[in-house]
Amino acid sequence: MYGAFQIVLGFVPTRRSIFDKEPAVKNKMAVRNAIDGLIDDSVKIIDIDWLNEDGFLVDQRDVKRVVEHFRQKNVDAIFIPHCNFGSEEVVGKLAKAVNKPVLLWGPRDEIPPSDFAIRQTDTQCGLFASSKALLRYGVPFTYIENCKVTDVTFTKGFKDFISVASVVKAFQNMRIGQISVRPKPFLSTMVNEGELLEKFGIEVIPINTVMFKKFYDHVKDKKAEEIKILAEDIKSKTRCIETSDEQLHTIAALELTFKELADEFELSALASECWMTFYNILGIRPCFVFGDVTDRWFPVSCETDIHGAISSVLLTAAARGKTPNFLADLTIRHPENDNGELLWHCGPFPISLAKEGKKPEIVDCVGRWEIKGGDITIIRFDGLKGEYSLFAGLARGIDGPATNGNYVWIETDDWVKWEKKFIYGPYIHHVAAIHGNYVDIIKEAARYMPEVRLDLV
Repeated sequence: MYGAFQIVLGFVPTRRSIFDKEPAVKNKMAVRNAIDGLIDDSVKIIDIDWLNEDGFLVDQRDVKRVVEHFRQKNVDAIFIPHCNFGSEEVVGKLAKAVNKPVLLWGPRDEIPPSDFAIRQTDTQCGLFASSKALLRYGVPFTYIENCKVTDVTFTKGFKDFISVASVVKAFQNMRIGQISVRPKPFLSTMVNEGELLEKFGIEVIPINTVMFKKFYDHVKDKKAEEIKILAEDIKSKTRCIETSDEQLHTIAALELTFKELADEFELSALASECWMTFYNILGIRPCFVFGDVTDRWFPVSCETDIHGAISSVLLTAAARGKTPNFLADLTIRHPENDNGELLWHCGPFPISLAKEGKKPEIVDCVGRWEIKGGDITIIRFDGLKGEYSLFAGLARGIDGPATNGNYVWIETDDWVKWEKKFIYGPYIHHVAAIHGNYVDIIKEAARYMPEVRLDLV
């Protein structure tokens, strides 16, 4: 996803002027040094050192200047470390005006002076005040418990917040390309395009088959060398069965066409028809293509599942590019494990997820391999009658019988609870999944999604 993982973080230390300034300055420097060591090039920090001598937000008259600065810098989230008691008045006003995810935290206070002098910081006390200000202003926020800046709690909390900000940014700027229409029998993948735009700002970009063919023909005509290189790369990673070199070149051209469409329309993901369109136009089944594009660039959901594409974007943003997601059917229960279930689809899982030990196969343009296990986060964004929910749960990959297509068997803590949630809705049989445990990040990101009900299993 283009730029989805880049986060611009506003760094807004605050203090209260009745306390000695030096301990607050010391805390500010310690916090800034710590977060500089926790980020990479995907995170840019915008500070307020220009605001005054010490770079603290204290006076409410400065809030407007900081807000304007952050808007100019396209800040995606703000971090407000309380370096002493802080100023709840400016915290509430700033967070309300910026209207981005907020991280609230302050370091543990030092031991009180032995000579009965005024305590150095009273940071924890100020955090209680600022949280109430945020609640009064109706501002959702994320909180890391009062701890030392060197504690694992702070390190994990800060890194998780960056991932939360990534999910929220992706949700608020989502553009889903829709190629063709849903399969006729699939009432389950119907969506309300108007509601998605009106409630969440999620745009669905229609791409009819005439437009698609125009882009495909352009790629075939202008990018012959890129097609050849990509086809060779695909062939080197797979064992091709009933799939000719000509079909591999068609697969490569289709993948590059998807990328062209995403570039042209600034798409976060694609949701595409896959039963008839590409077979009738190009003579291939597109299953492998969907997985390989997901592996290389951005999520592609099959069967024109727009809600599935939205779910995939959220998970990909939570992982911040560490691993691709895959869109799967909840298919059949495990024959021996009552808490086991088959995550399967006909062949669109990313090849990088293939389980080691056997070379992945492409059979008649369709992927065929088992994917690796481990922790797997599963989510589904879906809606019904104007109400939207976000399911999230954690499963583990387990052994199970071999089958066709792409698959992994999973074990849950209580499959019956999962099954009943999906039966009673508003969900369907499609889920977005990703390796790793991102449930807490999805849970926290849901704070910033108005009109979405979080549904934890």
